[in-house]
Amino acid sequence: MATQPTTTGNPRDSMVSTWRDGDRSQWTSSHWLLDLLGTRLKPHGRNVPVYPKTDKIPFVREWSVHLWIMLHALIPHSLHQAYMVYTGRTLHPIAVFWLYTTTFYGTGIHLMQTIRRLGWVYGFLDGDKHERDDIPDVGVRRVAAELLSVPTLRLAMSVYLCYRPEELPLSFNWGWLALEIGVYSITVDFWFYWYHRLMHSVPALWKFHRTHHLTKHPHPLLGAYADHEQEFMDIIGIPFLAYGTLWGLGLPLSFYEWYICYQYVVFSEIIGHSGLRVHGGAPSTLNWFLEMCGAELVIEDHDLHHRYGWRKSHNYGKQTRLWDRIFGTCRERIEGHPDNIDYVNRVTFPLF
Repeated sequence: MATQPTTTGNPRDSMVSTWRDGDRSQWTSSHWLLDLLGTRLKPHGRNVPVYPKTDKIPFVREWSVHLWIMLHALIPHSLHQAYMVYTGRTLHPIAVFWLYTTTFYGTGIHLMQTIRRLGWVYGFLDGDKHERDDIPDVGVRRVAAELLSVPTLRLAMSVYLCYRPEELPLSFNWGWLALEIGVYSITVDFWFYWYHRLMHSVPALWKFHRTHHLTKHPHPLLGAYADHEQEFMDIIGIPFLAYGTLWGLGLPLSFYEWYICYQYVVFSEIIGHSGLRVHGGAPSTLNWFLEMCGAELVIEDHDLHHRYGWRKSHNYGKQTRLWDRIFGTCRERIEGHPDNIDYVNRVTFPLF
């Protein structure tokens, strides 16, 4: 089994990661930040379990994932609601930005550490051939910068577009919210699908996407490992197009509804780059419909997308496989095919 990714001729394309075991006196603030966040997938003093591809892959209870996302998403809503009810005041947009950004980062850190603990029990996909890639030596500063900038800019854009100070955070219609969560993920995925597929099909666009594909067995935080041009579309372009599409369809999202939908999207982005050897992934309130169409997305789908590179990737969606199914770009699963799923020993996504 390979223990280090191969490198290309350009040193900036190297995926070799040795910094965690190097001289800490040479670390920058980026190194310390990534270490503090608990981003090391391999535990100290022992190995991650490795399973043959013929071993059944455990099935995740989707309700436990919905519960995890909703409880974390509602933390800033509850704090904000309590403040407005007990003081009779509204929050300034800058205060809202900091409240939701801070709790968002706390949720992200917790998710990263939960993924790590699950990996120590259930292992990772393709683990009998290759360990997961780690954050490369040449990319520590870039990953740290993207982790700080991507959520911050998305939240700033949303506060500007749809925050209304007089609205109570928990005043939305819960039935409509359930519909919006599913429709939002499908809408985001429509725009992402075509943008992503074009980046793989058009050589002039591939140059902006190739950095992201240097990893064949991605680490959860390597979803943010990309060139600036790609990050601009990920941060601003796709969310703006999705928001505008829903507005045009008569489903405008309030800031509070958008934040919950965004938590679902980000959960799928992070878990989709984790390579966890479990059958689950992108939760959706419309997964019952997607499953009927064979269009639900699981972790292995995006993992295979990275493994197969440029024009052989397929699986361009990152929230669903609906558009891949419609336009004929699905790839067959290797470890998570129907005959290899363990529906008896199910996994409950841990809250703590």
